[in-house]
Amino acid sequence: MTAITDRTASGTISRNEGGPGVSLRGPRLRWRTVEALKGASLTFPFLAGFALFVLVPVVMALRESVFATKSSGLGFGGQTISFVGLDNFVAGVQDPVFWNGMLRVFLYALIAVPVTQFLSLGAALLLDAARRRTAARFRVVLLLPYMVPGIIATLIWIYQYSPAVGPLTQFFDLFGLHLNFYSADLFWVSIGNLALWGAFGFNMLILYGALQSVPHEIFEAARLDGASELRLALSIKVPFVRGSLVLTLLLSIIATLQLFNEPLLFRAVAPEAISKDLTPAMMIYNQAFQVGNLNYATALSIIFALVVGVASAVIYRVMNKEFQ
Repeated sequence: MTAITDRTASGTISRNEGGPGVSLRGPRLRWRTVEALKGASLTFPFLAGFALFVLVPVVMALRESVFATKSSGLGFGGQTISFVGLDNFVAGVQDPVFWNGMLRVFLYALIAVPVTQFLSLGAALLLDAARRRTAARFRVVLLLPYMVPGIIATLIWIYQYSPAVGPLTQFFDLFGLHLNFYSADLFWVSIGNLALWGAFGFNMLILYGALQSVPHEIFEAARLDGASELRLALSIKVPFVRGSLVLTLLLSIIATLQLFNEPLLFRAVAPEAISKDLTPAMMIYNQAFQVGNLNYATALSIIFALVVGVASAVIYRVMNKEFQ
């Protein structure tokens, strides 16, 4: 039996003369390529979810934002949908109510975010300096508020702030301070306290985890040189966790700009102090579900997302330069 071999551009074709069949042997994938494909396949569930719940809604929002729905005959004559191009975006950019709400949350973030970061970092440094058993107990206690859903936490604090049955009002009355936490003067303080209570444990845990990765030999060497615990914290520990500080700062700013649950629920008990367009997210919700102008609300949401994205990118770039 004679074997005849032909070489082609794609591989080697081997034919056995007089044999019953033909066998093809093409180029084989390299082992590293196969392993990379296997690893990449594990990301498919995330990519599918990202496409379904992020990319598809974004495309749908872009489509809705270039149309306008108009009713005729007080709504009894039907509705007409017309293409308006960028008119909704132009109206959103020129809407002073929207930008006033953006200014409110920006000013609120200037105070709430640094306070949250400072207290979270301080708690993480204290836990890192404590014994492991003590740190483990307090770590769980401090993280409990973060485990409570945001709406449930808001309802808890609405009860705490209640001037009729809440314990906080009665407590401050003992010192002659008659405080109304639902008033326009104290509303932002009430919201800030609630936000701090919810985000404190999460930021603390990230910073504490970063501190655990710092080589302890550096601390021992610094102590032998006479460095105090305060000096260790400021000169060694804080610089080592600057990456985690940037992360928690960025997450806090994004969450603050998207303020929605807390003022919406507070509005149910204090409508005279909290307007329906207090924050950008509340205005978008009101336009979509109260006014019924879904197309305009979609355009506002896209503008809002762009503002948050640009602000996050600028802050990330500035903070990275500061910590380098």
